[in-house]
Amino acid sequence: MNDPVKNPSHYTRGKIEVYDFIVDQNLDYSEGNIIKYVCRAKYKGKTLEDLKKAQWYLERLVKRYEQF
Repeated sequence: MNDPVKNPSHYTRGKIEVYDFIVDQNLDYSEGNIIKYVCRAKYKGKTLEDLKKAQWYLERLVKRYEQF
């Protein structure tokens, strides 16, 4: 059943929800958003926009690790 708040169709592609993978892997906010935007990009109708969002988070994550 497609519920646009609790269960949108782009959340349930494949065998597991992206959210469950993010939690299972204990990813932080930036890492989780990168995964989320990449995995759902093709299914939301705004592929390029979502890939750019993932890129935005990835660039900041790289900068954070460069400081170490």
